[in-house]
Amino acid sequence: MAEKNRRDEDDNDRLDDETIDDVVDDDADDEADEPVGRGGTATRERTKADSADSRPKTRTEGRVGIFGRLARFFREVVAELRKVIWPTRKELLTYTAVVVVFVAVVLTIVAGLDYAFARAVLWVFGGSS
Repeated sequence: MAEKNRRDEDDNDRLDDETIDDVVDDDADDEADEPVGRGGTATRERTKADSADSRPKTRTEGRVGIFGRLARFFREVVAELRKVIWPTRKELLTYTAVVVVFVAVVLTIVAGLDYAFARAVLWVFGGSS
């Protein structure tokens, strides 16, 4: 029984060592991808296989008609609208009241400034009062 426990402990230690080695190897691989002597973001150079996948499609490949594009557009619109968090009735009334009060305050400020500037211009240029 004691020998089995020792074997299990050795296996666990070996697994831990392998895990640490894997992490160290991954870090070394990341550093190897970074360009030497240049600042900025590290990027990998593209291989020929990568660039072949990103080549522009010819006109005949993947050509979708106008109705297919419209259908895809409406499907995407519906999908986005499902993600929206719609306000409750109470929230909607609160937001509406806040907007109406804010617009009324700004309207009052602008009207007051307009009246003040109009009176000032008439006073400066001698308009009839």
